[in-house]
Amino acid sequence: MANSKIIVVEGAQGAGKTTITDYLRNSIKHTNLYRLSGISDSTKSGLEKSKKMYVDLLEYTQKMENLNINLLFDRTFFSEENYCRLGFKEYSFSEVYTELLKQFSKLDFDIYYITLYLKDESLFEERLKRDGKVEPSYAKFSGQSSVNQQRVYLQMADEIKEKYPNIHVFNIENSKPLSETQVELKEILNF
Repeated sequence: MANSKIIVVEGAQGAGKTTITDYLRNSIKHTNLYRLSGISDSTKSGLEKSKKMYVDLLEYTQKMENLNINLLFDRTFFSEENYCRLGFKEYSFSEVYTELLKQFSKLDFDIYYITLYLKDESLFEERLKRDGKVEPSYAKFSGQSSVNQQRVYLQMADEIKEKYPNIHVFNIENSKPLSETQVELKEILNF
């Protein structure tokens, strides 16, 4: 394995991905942060758009293998699969997801897949208020929607851990003080 890392941080709306990925970006030398929002087209034509976007992303990532750069992703194709499993899209992404995951697991990086979750699921409602900011209508999620997303993300993490032993899979409970989460991340990622 290469010395460079790929770190994918996934989790439901309100789980703390932005805070954690900003922290990691600023704490691990030579790290590029990518924040992906996916394809907003939830119709069947969105499947081809999503497939192209993530296939291209994996090709780009593969080109970065020998540059001694760490790649940090706040969401990737895992989110697309999550949203499809929950019925937010008119199509199934599972076949594409399975192939992308297989290719992802073969990249010459130390690969980390981190799912952020909240043990107390009632915290999502408060966190989704986004410090009083008004979210655009396309970005609004309910607390129950986040709970549903979280459950699927944790299921996906278990599936990845079972099938791809070379991917370091961690579920991090993210309602504790940030300093405690930072210590846990330092231990996991060895920085």
